[in-house]
Amino acid sequence: MRRVTILGATGSIGQNTLDLIRRTPEAYQVVALTGGQNIAQLAQDACEFGAELAVTADRARLSDLRAALDGSGIAAAAGPEALIEAAARPADWVMSAIVGVAGLAPGLAALGQGATLALANKESLVTAGPLMLATAAKHDATILPVDSEHSAIFQALVGEDRGAVERVVITASGGAFRDRPLSDLAHVTVAEASTHPNWDMGQRITIDSASMFNKALEVIEAKEFFCLTPDQIEVLVHPQSTIHALVGFVDGALMAHVGPPDMRHAIGYALNWPARRALPVERLDLAALGRLDFHHPDPARYPALALARQVMEAGGHSGAVFNAAKERALDHFIAGRIGFAAMSDLVARCLEEVGGVSGQGCDTITLESVGRWDHLTRHHIDRIVSA
Repeated sequence: MRRVTILGATGSIGQNTLDLIRRTPEAYQVVALTGGQNIAQLAQDACEFGAELAVTADRARLSDLRAALDGSGIAAAAGPEALIEAAARPADWVMSAIVGVAGLAPGLAALGQGATLALANKESLVTAGPLMLATAAKHDATILPVDSEHSAIFQALVGEDRGAVERVVITASGGAFRDRPLSDLAHVTVAEASTHPNWDMGQRITIDSASMFNKALEVIEAKEFFCLTPDQIEVLVHPQSTIHALVGFVDGALMAHVGPPDMRHAIGYALNWPARRALPVERLDLAALGRLDFHHPDPARYPALALARQVMEAGGHSGAVFNAAKERALDHFIAGRIGFAAMSDLVARCLEEVGGVSGQGCDTITLESVGRWDHLTRHHIDRIVSA
């Protein structure tokens, strides 16, 4: 029986993970579940799966969580320290699905106890890739990618010589505004940006898909995880979201991963790795699909991709600056303080003024140093917006 912890259990990735576990409950023992504001869902899932511990990230909701778990015998805790404690509990497999840089410290804690870390939290590798990989190596832990694109690359590389890789191609749906006139983008609403043409995801990641900041994070993540150079990574807009990534080899061959736009495939692959087991996902009818389209992303429509390349070239703490600026700019867009198109302008300005891309902050990456740059960047963004 595999002991499992899910960090971010109440989000879409966490709920899809529980859906898979629910289908073969005899194979898993749930150690801990963590969540945010959705206390009812967290408590319900903890009781259903017999978790040892349930944690809310919000300290103010601890009494609510305890009340919801009353009589269950399940321990309750709250706050960032409790998230780290949950991740550090002995488990064989830990899903890292906490949104944002808040997922970094719990992910490191899971690696520190030698677990297999299923990584759905892009920000961990973007802000602290060398630290994550070094921690995994030190504790003989394994990191498995859960993003559909990185899972696709990982699967395409099984049995292959990594030295024979010439390039990887990451696909993008293009998001909600791929066909909208550029002149409209300054005026789109939060509601419009929160609707994805192919995937069912949370609001923040859906908006990031529309701006392609999500893809920018994935490009940086791919560089770190697969030890690639920036010029080995390409992005293509693929509206059908059927091919998730391709790997090109030195002999000219391209290995593609093809599947439906269903996150349970990537989650299930990581959950069952190194085996493959049956998953409740759609079986593609290629004849019905009929065609697969690809085109290069328009730099004017998706400036986030160029910013990601700047970050990859700069290295150091530029990933932490980029991610914090992106997260805070998104906060301001959702709050109605800035327009959709202004997000990339804000991030570009912050990269220049804070110094991430200019090469500052290239000292050794630690959890504490990432926190310092994250804090500095968020305050800088707030000052710009309020000026």
